[in-house]
Amino acid sequence: MISEPGRPAATMYVLFDVDGTLIDAVDNQRLVWHTWAGRYGLDPDEVYRVALRTRPMETFAQVAPGQDPRECLAALHELEDEDVRSGSYTAFGGASELLNALQPGAWALVTSNYEHRVRGRFARTGLPVPRVVVDAAAVAEGKPSPVPYLQAAAQLGARPEDCLVIEDAPSGIQAGLNAGMTVWGVNTPAAVDGVHRHFASLREAVPHILAFASGVASHRLKGPATVE
Repeated sequence: MISEPGRPAATMYVLFDVDGTLIDAVDNQRLVWHTWAGRYGLDPDEVYRVALRTRPMETFAQVAPGQDPRECLAALHELEDEDVRSGSYTAFGGASELLNALQPGAWALVTSNYEHRVRGRFARTGLPVPRVVVDAAAVAEGKPSPVPYLQAAAQLGARPEDCLVIEDAPSGIQAGLNAGMTVWGVNTPAAVDGVHRHFASLREAVPHILAFASGVASHRLKGPATVE
């Protein structure tokens, strides 16, 4: 197991999704997609509804089949980058406390977004960025494939069974489960199918995540979700 010089090898690891889990970006995502839809004369609510459950290229194919998908993606990236610079968003309660309390080298970010946007948002909200960030450019297969989470574990030198995934979205939760990891859901009113534990907010989950990271909590929790 890989460890950083000067500290004992970590035995438990925490892998975080970003948007919807650590950063509250729902309004930003809705605004970006609504603006994008306006450029193409499309129904913004319908476009956003499709975008919530598909990847961008799949969204373009469904809502704008007559448009060049590369042009569509370039327009979307332009809007998303501008949002990082000027958008209004916040970290979820407890995020800063949690990330600053975790051991360096024992946690990672696994996002369907791009690393430069994550770094921009983290800089603006005061959150620390870990050594390992697995973004959309780092993997050929995105969530719900297990590949992003397995890659993060490999970079940390961790076994999947020693990893805790913190997610809010069904596709991310499925990715963690497919990777053979413990998966806890946060920031949703009801538990997503498959999670081992569910918390209505990230803040409520903070002490339990820290307990897991310290080895206090069981890391082989199976069975129905426990609602906190």
